[in-house]
Amino acid sequence: MKTTTDGLSFKRLLADWPRGAPQTTAQLARQGVTAFRASALARSGWLEHIARGVYALPGETLSRDACLALLAEQVEGLHVAGKTALDWRGVRHNIAMRPHLVLWGRRPTRLPAWFTERFPCIYRATPLFDSEMPATLGLQPLPNGRSDVLVSTPERAVLELLSDVGKGQTSSEARQLVEVLPGLRPSVLDELLAHTTRVKVVRLVYLLASAARPPWLAVVTRHNLRLGDVGWVSVTKCGERIDLRRSRIGSIQML
Repeated sequence: MKTTTDGLSFKRLLADWPRGAPQTTAQLARQGVTAFRASALARSGWLEHIARGVYALPGETLSRDACLALLAEQVEGLHVAGKTALDWRGVRHNIAMRPHLVLWGRRPTRLPAWFTERFPCIYRATPLFDSEMPATLGLQPLPNGRSDVLVSTPERAVLELLSDVGKGQTSSEARQLVEVLPGLRPSVLDELLAHTTRVKVVRLVYLLASAARPPWLAVVTRHNLRLGDVGWVSVTKCGERIDLRRSRIGSIQML
């Protein structure tokens, strides 16, 4: 039998619960509802137990961004990245019927099933940048989005996109996206590239920019040349041979 204090806590909890948002037992405890009480409320049908330590209001459709905000508290460095970040910022070429979210974080991890079942996604933890780079460089919320959901700016997103070439991302679509990119900020791109450790990414952004000839070509040219003769060659699952061995030019060919 619940006490008056328990009853008041639960009523206040229901009144304050953000619509479409899951909450963890730690969040509930801060509002006066213990893990034992939350479990009992779920058994009684007042809450829905969606995963270990995670609850929602019964029958609610969970909000994508509210779930991303919760996930960002649990996964270090989690942000919306690459192709998804470009799409959310209005840069797109092909529109998938139900595109997978592209998410990045700092460490390899398996995202919880309660999230991936509702929001199909691709998670990457490829280290693109050195340890000296500020963690939030090139990460910002959307202008009208949640402040706790970080999304790569176009400058960072294009580097993440190119890192995925050969791993499910085709070079042809990457080329098309680079061609329709709005004016990237040279100073931001320059700072990101100064911290970029993956030869493949620097070479690819130079190769594609050389064909499209955007205003920021000089920035990527300088970083491409600083790599000297260090190269990168690969054959992708799609049968593309990407040859980035030379500092001044590269090629992408179908075998």
